[in-house]
Amino acid sequence: MMEKTIEVKNLKINYRTMEPAKVTKLFKKGRRVNLEHAVKGVSFDVYKGEIVGLVGQNGSGKSTTLRCLAGIISPDEGEVNLFGNSVSLLAIGVGFQKELTGRANIMLSGLLMGFTEKEIKSKMKEIIEFSELGKYINKPVGSYSSGMHSRLAFAITAILDTDILLVDEVLSVGDARFKKKSHQKMKELIMDKDRTVIMISHSLDTMKKMCDRIIWLHEGEINMVGKPKEVLAKYEEFMTGEK
Repeated sequence: MMEKTIEVKNLKINYRTMEPAKVTKLFKKGRRVNLEHAVKGVSFDVYKGEIVGLVGQNGSGKSTTLRCLAGIISPDEGEVNLFGNSVSLLAIGVGFQKELTGRANIMLSGLLMGFTEKEIKSKMKEIIEFSELGKYINKPVGSYSSGMHSRLAFAITAILDTDILLVDEVLSVGDARFKKKSHQKMKELIMDKDRTVIMISHSLDTMKKMCDRIIWLHEGEINMVGKPKEVLAKYEEFMTGEK
């Protein structure tokens, strides 16, 4: 029997936004709060070693779902069960404290991922070397360029191995040489038969080659689940029709 590593039941996530207002009305009471339903009762299971792709138009709930699985945001309703597995999210612009140094953020990120201080320290040198940040590792992350920020995030996720890897449209990090290195490392991480992966990518060719299943989200709901060839063919047909 296949070992279940992720179980999502009736997941609902809402965002609350204030209605637009003129400057003169910004501080007045009574402004309407709009409720945006980002994820609307989604349920699915993922099994050990499986690679699952999420596709859908912008605003379909893909990234919100991954952030919920990573524990960054909490669901308004429903349940997420990771069965005690460690999880990491590789996404641009997520998870760093800007006032802390790169080194301190490595420690913080590792602790949030469930690693002990001893485990993180044993990997610290390897993470720093992979990131190629040199002396900047002791500078506040808020002073980093977007490329440096991305390289540090990638290095942490690549070196601190977790049972579940969530990938949100990354890999464009650093110069051509670093991109080649990060692509190779990501391929190793994703193809590890013991690691469960959920990935978002706008490259449908990548999804076809790597994924075992595809979940198509549309306006916060599951539209279709199945083999990559079948689901992506329907998705491409839909997107072509939309355009």
